[in-house]
Amino acid sequence: MRITGAVLEEIGRPRPYASTTPISVTELELGGPGPTEVLVRIEAAGVCHSDLSVVDGHRVRPVPMLLGHEAAGRVEAVGDGVTDLAVGQRVVMAFLPRCGECAGCATDGRLPCEPGSAANNEGRLLHGSRHLVRDGEPVHHHLGVSGFATHAVVDRASVVPVDDDVPPEVAAVLGCAVLTGGGALLNAVAPAPGESVMVVGLGGVGVAALLTAVAVGAGEVIAVDTLDAKLALALELGADRAYTPAQVAEQGITATHVLECAGHPRAFETAFAATAPGGRTVTVGLPDPAARAEISPLTLTAQARTVIGSYLGSAVPARDIPRFAQWWRDGRLPVERLISRRIGLDQINDAMDELADGRAVRQVIVF
Repeated sequence: MRITGAVLEEIGRPRPYASTTPISVTELELGGPGPTEVLVRIEAAGVCHSDLSVVDGHRVRPVPMLLGHEAAGRVEAVGDGVTDLAVGQRVVMAFLPRCGECAGCATDGRLPCEPGSAANNEGRLLHGSRHLVRDGEPVHHHLGVSGFATHAVVDRASVVPVDDDVPPEVAAVLGCAVLTGGGALLNAVAPAPGESVMVVGLGGVGVAALLTAVAVGAGEVIAVDTLDAKLALALELGADRAYTPAQVAEQGITATHVLECAGHPRAFETAFAATAPGGRTVTVGLPDPAARAEISPLTLTAQARTVIGSYLGSAVPARDIPRFAQWWRDGRLPVERLISRRIGLDQINDAMDELADGRAVRQVIVF
């Protein structure tokens, strides 16, 4: 079938992207779903730093590639062997499929799925298939989703069904921002009652972590960012205090658990320095692979501190997405507050500039 999608043509073009247009909105051919696969009509897709990191070259992926990994839509067809989804059902995309059989999948979310990670790196779906063609040439899939398009074919393991009462824009951000930030808070931190939580970096993932900390009734919730507008938003959403990184350092502010959600080495250093004795520093953001940070190993020993990584919120999507959806339904988790702008697909290059400048929390493409 013919679809319209946002294809990254070349990695590393200079900014502003609105002028250099590394992403083309173009027509492609999308093949039908094979065994274990699903055809989805996309309703909404979030624009995430993981998309930007491919555009700017921090994460090298094969191109041309149809971008987008945070999306929701309606099932339009299922392949042979898919018996637990119905046509018309709303689904949330999860950008790391889980095969359920490898050593990574046996860790209950702590480690990524090994076949799923390999497929993502190669720009294909979980079981090896590719379905995107333009002018006779193949186009790579992005993280098993390629959600910046009118339609997508994905593996059954890449989707989680949700009820119709969850709006498309809310459903979309559940699949990455909430799963990554909120999942890290629940699965990697799991604060005990009264333990304080600090979130460093208030993009979509960081704000989702903050909302989840408020929802679970963590002790004091502290927000950290360089932009005053984001600090003001954090206070509106329930943070007890909000600071710039400089203020955290100058005032010696600490918390029991600190989540680094910016994907920058200086943010990691801020998070590590602000972790109280006996506390935990959780790295959630994805920095440039060449980035380096400086910490004192003695601090880990002398203060009995822990540093851990959390990829995709250490989550099991099929378990955690329905939980977050229910919290949204109950009014505990107002994830719609993550959405800072609704855009059309033709605004995708401008959206990457907004993201690179740090102005956006979550921009959502509405189809």
